[in-house]
Formats: sequence, structure tokens, C-alpha cells
Amino acid sequence: MSNIESIDKNLKVKSTIDKDDVKFYDVLSEPFKVYGVFKEGDRFRRMPEEVAKTVSEGVYQLHACTSGGRVRFRTNSSYVAIHAEMDKILKTSHFALTGAGGFDLYVKVDGKDARFVKGFTPPFDVTDGYESVIDMPDDIYLNESGIMREITINFPTYSDVKDLYIGLQEGAVVESADDYKPQKPIVYYGSSITQGGCVSRPGMTYEAIITRRFNIDHINLGFSGNAKAEDEMAEYIKGLDMSVFVYDYDHNAPSLEHLRDTHEKLFKTVREVHPDLPIIMLSRPKIYLADDEPERLEIIKTTYNNAVTAGDKNVYIIEGAELMKICGNDGTVDGGHPTDFGFASMATVIGDHMEKWGLFKKEVN
Repeated sequence: MSNIESIDKNLKVKSTIDKDDVKFYDVLSEPFKVYGVFKEGDRFRRMPEEVAKTVSEGVYQLHACTSGGRVRFRTNSSYVAIHAEMDKILKTSHFALTGAGGFDLYVKVDGKDARFVKGFTPPFDVTDGYESVIDMPDDIYLNESGIMREITINFPTYSDVKDLYIGLQEGAVVESADDYKPQKPIVYYGSSITQGGCVSRPGMTYEAIITRRFNIDHINLGFSGNAKAEDEMAEYIKGLDMSVFVYDYDHNAPSLEHLRDTHEKLFKTVREVHPDLPIIMLSRPKIYLADDEPERLEIIKTTYNNAVTAGDKNVYIIEGAELMKICGNDGTVDGGHPTDFGFASMATVIGDHMEKWGLFKKEVN
């Protein structure tokens, strides 16, 4: 049912957006398509609540952060608004609120590359959600009279979203967006870097950039400080239907012994169920290695080498220093968490390897 407010006025979205002709749609209604997250209970989640509870308290606290969530549709509306109902909005000194708690919008027209338009910027005093509107720019690529645009709105990386409504011009055409290809998503598992710390906006995570490059769906299972390859997490991941599995959690492993005990075990757990699945191992993205990081890298290399020696033809590795080769030392906020430049470097390197390995091919112009 696409317009519940027509039969139940109590469900009409109350809005302060300065548009006389705005009409709101629940993103869970047709023709909108939601990816990377799903609604369970009172909010969107990246994995089932009951499963998250079995992994750890940290994963449970973070599993409803909507990193990797997207909603897609097509419309000829001259503006797009959002009404987001949220709680647990992260505010911290080294994260941009526009990334941790904001949404951003991309447009694609006539097979061209998706193009960033603007972010839906939350007010700094946001506590329980916010509203924002983006007018399509006066640009022939985006705002040709009556043109249909494919819209992608990325969800926040470090905040919960309970409900999301899209506001469009009343009378505007609203259609379903094309599906991603192939249908199976890339699944990413890892630490705060995987989750998206510290992007300036959610469309700049390395996973989101790769998704735009190849038109491939993805699921973000990054858990800030809490990616420790627990057995329960491994069991959940192996049950997912995916096209590629990418994992990087060495920085969250509390010790060398923990990493040694879990890294190859996670690989084998997934490989047992997915014998032909491409699996990519990453080490922590960093230009230089300090403390025990060389030893951590050797543990990851051992998992990789053991798989190759055993005859595995679908296992790959990218070292952290290579991930940062484009941005160098200018790619982080604090020596560890990438900036947008750092994430773009990671996405380029990983994407180039995916093409070189024959996993995906760029489909847009």
C-alpha cells in the first residue's frame, strides 16, 4: 500500500519542509527498494537482533547502525526530501555528523555514472531525527524538463534509523529503480573502518564507492571495535548468499593469539559452505606498520598461503599498505581511520584488483 495516509489520517507525516506540494512515501512501500538493511521490529538493522545478541554486547549495540543501507527509486520530481525518525545518533570529535548521522543523495540518468548531488545535512542538535530537502540543480544532466532520474539515498554509518519517508512533488512520477547486477551482494566484515569511520558522508565509504563502480549490491558488517570473528558471527556470515566475501578485522583482534585462533577458522567456516566463493582478505589499511602489526600481517598471510597450498583458486589478499598507496599519509583523520581520500584510495585499489581478478566489470559509463 503506497499511500496509507489516504485511509488513515493519523499516519500522515507531519512536516515543516517549505514545499506546498510535498507528498511523503514510506521507503518500505512500493516502488521503493531498500538494500543493505531491513526493517525488524521498530528499526532498520544490518543483521537480525537475536543473532546480534548472541555475538557480543558490542555487536548488539552496533547492529542497528545503518551503514551500507540504501533506498533506490526513479522519479521526475524537481526535489527530494527526507523525514527521518532516529535515535542513538553518534556525535564525537573526529567523526563528521554528516557521515555518522546524515543521509546523502546520488543521481543517475540514462546509463551515466551515479553523480553525487548533495547531503541531507542534520542539525547539530539532532536527537530524534530530522527533515531536509534537496532541489535538483539547474543542470541539464540532472534537471532537464521532465527527466526521470534514478535516485540512491545512502543511510547514516553510525546511527540508528527507525523510519524513513521520502518527500516528492505531488503528482510526480515514482517508479522502481533497476536492480543491481548480479543479485547476490558483496559482504564486507570488519572493524570501524569497514563500518565507515570517519567518512564525511555515507556515500564515501569504500564499499559504497565499489557498489557504484560495478553496480553491485553490498552488505556492510563492520562493527566498530567489535569485529572479533566470534563463532556466532562466522556462523551467521556463512549462511549469507553472496557473490564475494571481503574481511578485515585484525585491528579489532585483542591479541596475536586471538587473531591466530580465529582468522583461518573464519575463512574455513565460510569456505566449507561456499566452496567456490571468491574470498578477499585485507589487512588493516596503513602506510607504515608499528608495534605488533607485522606479526598480525603474517598471520593473515599464513591463512592465505595455507589456502593456496591446499589448492584454493578463489582466495585473494590485499595488504593494508597497498590500500593506502594513492592517499599515502594524507589518508586518515587520526593515523588509523580513513578520510574520504583514504576511502577513495581503498575503493580504487580493491576495485582495480576485483577487475584484474575477473570478479566484476564496470558496467556504467
